[in-house]
Order: sequence, then C-alpha cells, then structure tokens
Amino acid sequence: MTTSTSAGISDSRTSTAAGPSTESQAAAPGTATAWLTRLRLNLASKAVQHDLRDAAALHRRVMTLAPGGLGDSPRARSGLLFRLDHDGAGAPILLVQTHTAPDPLRLPAGYAQVRTRDISPLLTALRPGLTVRYRLLGNAIKRCGPNSTEGRWKQAIALYGPDAEQWWATRAHQAGLTLHTIQADSPETLSARHSSARATRDTKVAVHHKGTRFDGTATIHNAEALRHALLHGIGRAKSYGCGLLSLAPAHLNP
Repeated sequence: MTTSTSAGISDSRTSTAAGPSTESQAAAPGTATAWLTRLRLNLASKAVQHDLRDAAALHRRVMTLAPGGLGDSPRARSGLLFRLDHDGAGAPILLVQTHTAPDPLRLPAGYAQVRTRDISPLLTALRPGLTVRYRLLGNAIKRCGPNSTEGRWKQAIALYGPDAEQWWATRAHQAGLTLHTIQADSPETLSARHSSARATRDTKVAVHHKGTRFDGTATIHNAEALRHALLHGIGRAKSYGCGLLSLAPAHLNP
C-alpha cells in the first residue's frame, strides 16, 4: 500500500535499512511547519514487541523523536500525532507527525526502517475543490448524560456503525472536508498500563480507549480549517494513537 503524507501528497519511495532518510523543503515564511516520519517496524525487535503490547509504551517511544524540555503537555507542544497502520500484510507502519524535525537516532538500534520528510509545502498547497482520499483512527465516543441508562454520568461510550460514521462526518465538515464515502472499521481496543497512586509500587492500572479507523474520499471546502486539523489532530485519545488525519490524491490510498 502506498503511504501518504498527512497533508495530501503521496510518497511511495522506500527507505533504506541502513539508517534514516530525511528530505527537506523550505516552507514559506510565516507558515506552519510539520514533519512526517514513517517507520516500518521490525517485529523481531524486543523493543518493538514491548511497545506494541502497551499504548503508553508506544507513546513514550514516539515522544523520544521530539525535542526535550517542552514542559507541561509535551505532546501538544511538539505537535506530535501518531498512528499505527497494520493491514495484515508485512510489517506494521508507524506514522509520526511533529512540528519540528524529529531525531530518529534516539530510537533503539534495529527498531525500524525510517523515512522523514518536511511536509510544510504540502500544507501550503491545500486548496478548496481538491478531491482526496483520507484515513483517520478516531476516538469515536459519546459521553453519558446524568440520566443516561447506558453508563455513568460522563462515561465514554464507543460508537458503532451509523453513529460512528456520523461522529466522523460532523468532525470532517468542521475540518474542512466534504465527505463522499465513509468506510468505518469495527473499533479496536487501545490499551495502556499506567502507574496509579492507589496501586502498589509495582502495580499498574490498565486503561482502555477505542479507536475506529475511517477511510474514504472527500473534497476540500475549507483549506485553512483542514490545515488546522492536520496539524493539531482530531478528537481525543491522541496519546493512544488517535487523531492523525492522513490524505492522499483521490487515485491513491492514504
């Protein structure tokens, strides 16, 4: 499958196993910057095996690509968004987007084949009327009200079928896209283990979120709203791998 940048132009070039490949283009002054890193994971790596079992570990791993010293909310400050794509053929692909150039040398040796490119010019090139294919792993949920019979007040409930599609259609329109088609997969469970003040020192608490993958075609109707969505992500659970929107020309797969 051809893997797209998250800003609309597909790049089908392959990376080398010898080390990271970086391609750079200067963005116009005053425009937002973004870098997309594509990691073809090495399933023989112990570090990869560990990270794939725990969304929190995977989040910590991709955060090593971002600069340090970002203070509170480092993921948001670095603009880091990521998504794990696994279509059942070949090694999983981990896409990581950041506002600044990442440092793949911080990854463990043999972790992945890495390719990085500056996608800022592609963000600038977005325009109304352009038809694209999209992909999003979204945290399609609703919150229970005080009188809900589905769960506790404010409890997050995963959406399925037409309800999930409506969740995405609403957010897609807000993000500057007019949808033509939607294919929504069944939600997958994204599990992480976190330390808890209530747990013993060696005990961690499992936290689960749901991610629904949406694929389809759309036309851009608001390029500025779309740029914002591409740079900042869509929905919740971004630390679990949700929210990264990928686009490609309509004749290619995202």
